[in-house]
Amino acid sequence: AAVGQWCRAAVAALSAARGRLDDLNVFPVPDGDTGTNLLATAEAARAALDEAGPGRTEPAWSLLARGAVLGARGNSGTILA
Repeated sequence: AAVGQWCRAAVAALSAARGRLDDLNVFPVPDGDTGTNLLATAEAARAALDEAGPGRTEPAWSLLARGAVLGARGNSGTILA
């Protein structure tokens, strides 16, 4: 339960900061999508955990990691995963 709460809090924080993170993005190119990519990756991790449901047998951190890797977007998403 704690892992799910942490992940939901991370998604909420990234959602609130997405615009600011996009504006800060200047390296390696100023494409303005770092916040968007971080949020999409975190949402993919949360979705993997939610899809497994409460009766899962795999550890929550493993589910989050797999969801993040499979849903990673951009360099920032890959680093987050």
